[in-house]
Amino acid sequence: MSKPYVRPMPKTWWLKRRPYFLFMLRELTAVFVGAYAVMLLVMLYKFGQGAAAFNNFLDMLKHPVSIALHAVALLAALYHTITWFNLTPQALVVQIGETRVPGVLIAGIHYVAWIAVSGLIAWIVLYS
Repeated sequence: MSKPYVRPMPKTWWLKRRPYFLFMLRELTAVFVGAYAVMLLVMLYKFGQGAAAFNNFLDMLKHPVSIALHAVALLAALYHTITWFNLTPQALVVQIGETRVPGVLIAGIHYVAWIAVSGLIAWIVLYS
């Protein structure tokens, strides 16, 4: 039995078209989101080790490299969130009777909820 023909594909295939590049960029943002989640778990671990370990960890977070990595993680999370909210109308089709709810409304509700939750968290952090 012979093997089926597999067309050779260059490793940079995703660089040739803008939609492919943006898709791969969106997938790459998940790495930064995951790395940030690991950093939060390490922070909880250090908190459990005591005040000295936790304060050393907080001092490490003040380093310029750490601040730059946080900025990159923030940008990645924002890009990931925005692209996901823009895709939501394709993944979540809502019908009321025979009428399909417009995609702009579905995505808009997600943006409004995001702003409301972010505002609530900011209020708790700043005024508690």
